[in-house]
Amino acid sequence: MNKKKVIGYVGTRNIGKMREEDIQKLDVINIAFGHIRDNEVVWEEGVGKEAELERIRRIHPEIKIILSVGGWSADGFSQAAMTETSREKAAKSAAALVDKYRLDGIDIDWEYPCFALAGIAADRRDKENFTLFLEKLRQELDTLGECRMLTIAAGGDSYFTQHTDMAQAQRYLDYVQLMTYDLQGGFVKVTGHHASLYAGTSNLFDVCVDKAVKVFQEAGVPAEKLVVGVPFYARVWKEVKGGGDGLGREAGTVGVGGPGYKELAEKYIDKNGYRRYWDDAGKAPYLFNGDCFISYDDGESLRAKTDYVLQKGLGGIMFWEYGCDPDGTLLNYIYEGFRA
Repeated sequence: MNKKKVIGYVGTRNIGKMREEDIQKLDVINIAFGHIRDNEVVWEEGVGKEAELERIRRIHPEIKIILSVGGWSADGFSQAAMTETSREKAAKSAAALVDKYRLDGIDIDWEYPCFALAGIAADRRDKENFTLFLEKLRQELDTLGECRMLTIAAGGDSYFTQHTDMAQAQRYLDYVQLMTYDLQGGFVKVTGHHASLYAGTSNLFDVCVDKAVKVFQEAGVPAEKLVVGVPFYARVWKEVKGGGDGLGREAGTVGVGGPGYKELAEKYIDKNGYRRYWDDAGKAPYLFNGDCFISYDDGESLRAKTDYVLQKGLGGIMFWEYGCDPDGTLLNYIYEGFRA
């Protein structure tokens, strides 16, 4: 059985603060974020970070350190992918950064091809250009003479596979990280699991990890290249109507980004009027205090996900993000889940 990867997104500001024991439990660090400016990949916050990167390598010589480019509201992808000239400029600049900082590759977090969300540019040609962009990146990384990695973070539902050609794109990728979080919340005033393993019986929508995995496999991505994404933070709905346990109820707000796991454990989980519930059908925990509904992941749900990854022959688990779990509690659940 191939070793399952444990991959963590770590903000540039936090790479020097990582605990030694956490570094040793990771296979890959995705540094968040580089950006695209005028068709050039840049890592503006990376200046002066060489010593922090070297510390990580000393602690764990086998670890891979990758620069993730993009993120929510990060513009520049549609423009950079549009022409052969712009693709070449972006790819060469990305390879130059990898070489300069002795990185192990590039992760592309384009949210999302063909969708002009959060103020970014989009074009119907993004579907074809997405693949061409990855092909050019792969070519330029290969010129460095070593085995450099190219990965992506992908939206965790069919909207992503419908607006990309994943069967072709995956040929240039080491693996595809499914952002199987924020699946419910940001656009609807109905409570639900934002990262459940299965849809469950009380969710209005069927989005979940299992659906995303099936959708991407049907789109042509091999199971061993699929990495399940998990959140180290919560989503919160307020003014929930109807009482009960709060799941699947109308709310007065959409589900906004909520506390990280450390704060959840200290202030919310079975504390201050909040009760923890478990949806066994969805394999997901949630909190409710009669007014406020909180969806999150914990040790029980992460064990279900590590078991799922092992059973399905997937590539591993990725999490967003390190700063939400500075004590390493959730990271340890993932690490131990793959060792059990």
